[in-house]
Amino acid sequence: MTTTTTAPAPAATTTTTTATGRRRRRRRTPWVSSSIAILFCIVWAFPVYWMINTAFKPRSEMLSSTPHFLPESPTLDNFFTAIGKGQFHIYLQNSVIVVTGAVVFAIVLGLFAAAALSRFRFRGRRPILVLILIVQMLPGTALLIPQFLIFNSMGLLGTYWGLILSYVASVLPFSIWVMRGFFLAIPIELDEAARIDGATTWQVLTRVLFPLVMPGIISSSVFAFIAAWNDYIVAFTFMKDQANYTLPVWLNSFTVSVGGEMGTDYGGQMAAATLFALPVVVFFMIIQRNLVTGMSAGAVKG
Repeated sequence: MTTTTTAPAPAATTTTTTATGRRRRRRRTPWVSSSIAILFCIVWAFPVYWMINTAFKPRSEMLSSTPHFLPESPTLDNFFTAIGKGQFHIYLQNSVIVVTGAVVFAIVLGLFAAAALSRFRFRGRRPILVLILIVQMLPGTALLIPQFLIFNSMGLLGTYWGLILSYVASVLPFSIWVMRGFFLAIPIELDEAARIDGATTWQVLTRVLFPLVMPGIISSSVFAFIAAWNDYIVAFTFMKDQANYTLPVWLNSFTVSVGGEMGTDYGGQMAAATLFALPVVVFFMIIQRNLVTGMSAGAVKG
């Protein structure tokens, strides 16, 4: 008598079905992720598109009850208003001076502070780190009145230096924490090897450590640039003279008389906002290239 043994077919079928289901879910997941990403991009980009669209519209189209997604009669009058009557170049110069000073001072001070807090051991290092973290957690508006009183007593109110120092104080804690993380990621053996070769502390910092933390420097400079470039309340509070206003404060000055009443010149304001955004786009195009280069150099040298 012969006994025949067969493999359990249902188990194999179940395994095949499960594997097929997993493959289908994997194929479906990129489509779902891509659709969500595209939806978020549309929601984010639509206000920017509408700003540029409004900048090219004449006033009659802006006041029309029917919205136009493309200008029917494109015009550059709004840009001429922003550049000429709005004196765009004066406020652009003010913003460039303030932002450049804030970024340079914040990066230089933050770089050396991060290097000292990460590579050197000294008494009071931990309390300083905790204090920096506490200052970073404070909202900027909470420091506005104390800074106003201090700068007023020092004669810095209404000057570029007062505005620069205020921005440096607000972005410096974040810059220190970011660059300190990059310093901590660098092996201490690199410092020791450089010292064995006869390098001084200054040479170790400038020739070994600083090039390797270039991505952190660029990231901190981006944050400082955004904070100083987009700020409104500090510049409006500290600057007494309208000629010293920065671009965000200038955007609030577009008014027009309609029927004896004052209203907002939305065309000129949107054109000014478009011009206000252009330097940011150019800055990020330059920074993006340097960021990739810095990260590649850091990976090779590390």
